[in-house]
Amino acid sequence: MKKLSLTLCCIVGALVVHAQQLKKVVYTDGKQQLKGLVTENSGKKLPGVLILPAWKGIDNEAKQAALDLEKAGYIAFIADIYGEGNIPVDNAGAAQIAGQYKNDYKAYQHRITLALEQLKKAGATQVAVIGYCFGGTGALEAARGNLPVAGVVCIHGSLGKAADRAQTAFSTKILVEHPAADKSVSKADYDNLILEMDAGKADWQIITYANTGHTFTNPESPEYNAVMAKRAWQHTLLFLAEVLK
Repeated sequence: MKKLSLTLCCIVGALVVHAQQLKKVVYTDGKQQLKGLVTENSGKKLPGVLILPAWKGIDNEAKQAALDLEKAGYIAFIADIYGEGNIPVDNAGAAQIAGQYKNDYKAYQHRITLALEQLKKAGATQVAVIGYCFGGTGALEAARGNLPVAGVVCIHGSLGKAADRAQTAFSTKILVEHPAADKSVSKADYDNLILEMDAGKADWQIITYANTGHTFTNPESPEYNAVMAKRAWQHTLLFLAEVLK
């Protein structure tokens, strides 16, 4: 019993420490309240990374990425795209609200812009964007919208865009980290993204990870691949160091 109590205390203590390392930031889009998270080095003059979370909103993967980025010398801010009262509780709800922002990409770009403003207020000197899944789609939308960022990293994001959208001349560097067995990305979307980036004269690269399903970077996913996730993170850090330092 004593061992169990000690274990529980350690777990609770670890969770408290984890929570204390990220600070809540409340901001708004009109009447919609948004609640992001920023690392404790907020206020210093450092390069910054905006993290766009997956389709269920701010999750443990995004939080851990923020903490790891802080250790690497960056201010990290996790965006709240959906806003208070709109966080989905299951996959069906997540698919619905994420789909709304994928279709209304200007609204998505606007929410990303608001989060970038918060990161700047936190002291970020230069800024890059990384995103997971739905957030990876957002990273590409930041590039397509020519938002003021030095680079974007799309981590197992959706790659397609509507055929009737105008071609963009890209002004930011792009890294796509793509799982080889991602069933949510068609070959057509993959090929069309390359055509899109080439037509927009982008500085781009795609790294494809073998033996990986869609959510290969998330330790809480059954598709998690520890070896490839570690490689992807090192590739992310290498890219961020190039564009921000």
